[in-house]
Amino acid sequence: MTPHVRAFFDKATNTVSYLVADPATGRAAVIDPVLDYDAAAGEVDTRSTGALLAAATEAKLTIDWVLETHIHADHLSGACIVKAHTGARVGIGARVREVQRIFRPVFGADDVVPDGRVFDHLFADGERIALGSLTIEVLHTPGHTPACVSYLIGDAVFVGDTLFMPDSGTARADFPGGDAATLFRSVSHLLALPGQTRVFVCHDYRGQGDRDFAWETTIAAQRAGNIHVRDGTSEAEFVALREARDATLATPALLLPAIQVNMRAGHFPPADADGVRYLRVPVRARGNAMTLP
Repeated sequence: MTPHVRAFFDKATNTVSYLVADPATGRAAVIDPVLDYDAAAGEVDTRSTGALLAAATEAKLTIDWVLETHIHADHLSGACIVKAHTGARVGIGARVREVQRIFRPVFGADDVVPDGRVFDHLFADGERIALGSLTIEVLHTPGHTPACVSYLIGDAVFVGDTLFMPDSGTARADFPGGDAATLFRSVSHLLALPGQTRVFVCHDYRGQGDRDFAWETTIAAQRAGNIHVRDGTSEAEFVALREARDATLATPALLLPAIQVNMRAGHFPPADADGVRYLRVPVRARGNAMTLP
């Protein structure tokens, strides 16, 4: 029950996408694909999804699923590109509805119906689907966002942003709908998996050292060395650490475009009358700027 896993690292966003295949049947899934986006120029490109699709073609794989671990705030999803080229179904955790309800009014996204219908399938906690002769088990792992899920496929688990490499710890929990205590329970659920389970993370920031980028570890290594949740860390200790850390973090550079695109399953907002698609930037006053001109 060992899937073949190929990783694709996007250095611009520190994101790792995965092509996961059943060696026996050649059926495959793509996890967290990236759409290349130049924020300064307002331009998109499909280099990342193109490389992933080319690799699948070379290996004679059939992509059945695009699996999103959550609504990402740091990169745009390439889900709709993979779907357009392969006919794969796009799946995400069922609580994506909550994320859509939170952000629909923020961006005035009247086209977004907050029931998840823009995705092909909404996964329930514990749901199982086939990937050739393998089984994908969906684990609801909220805390970073309400809709976060992890995918357990054979001896491998794909954890999204819930866990990072051991020297980087865990995801932030200060986004709308996030919660540090909930994140601790989700992490504890993952750490209860067998120690030899391979763990594949969605981002890597190289920890505090000068090591190479990395994205694969094990549950045993996480238990022993994760800087936020080593064996014996209590929920109260974790919450205090996580909340203090989150208070120092800046807003992700691509948060505003990423949320708008990703809550639409990788689609941009509908085009205006001029045929151009526009992303919206809400403007808020800060500090002494009580009114705006």
